[in-house]
Amino acid sequence: MSHPSIGFPPGPVATTLRIEGAAVLVAALVAYQFIGGDWWLFALLILAPDLSMFGALRGQAFGAHAYNAAHTYTVPAAIGALAWFAGAASLVPFALVWIAHIGMDRALGYGLKYPDLDHHTHLGLIGKARKRARLADAS
Repeated sequence: MSHPSIGFPPGPVATTLRIEGAAVLVAALVAYQFIGGDWWLFALLILAPDLSMFGALRGQAFGAHAYNAAHTYTVPAAIGALAWFAGAASLVPFALVWIAHIGMDRALGYGLKYPDLDHHTHLGLIGKARKRARLADAS
C-alpha cells in the first residue's frame, strides 16, 4: 500500500502527521474557547472549507488545487495573525474554525490531494482507493 515513489509517507510518518493534526485541532478549540468564540458559528462553519471540493467540477487537477488551497494552514494562520495584530479580532474566530477543520481532516487521515491521482493524498490513500488497497493486501 505504501508508494514512496509518488510521495506517500511510511505508516509511522503518516501516524505522526495525523497526531499533529489532532494536536492542531485541540489547540484551535482551546483558542476558540479562550477568545469567547460563538459555538453556533463554529458549528455553522466547521465544514465550510470542504466547499472547495466543488472545484472538482472543473476537473480533477483544478479540484485538487482548490481543495489544497482551502486545506493548508498558511492562509487561516496568516488571516488570524493579521486580524489579531491589526485589531480586527472579529476575524480571528473564522481563522480558528478554519484551522480546526484542517486539523480535524488531518487527524482523520485526509491530506492534501495529488492533482493527477484520484483518491491519493499526502497522508496516503482515501476512499475507494484505500478500500481497494486493503482488499489487495488481504489477498
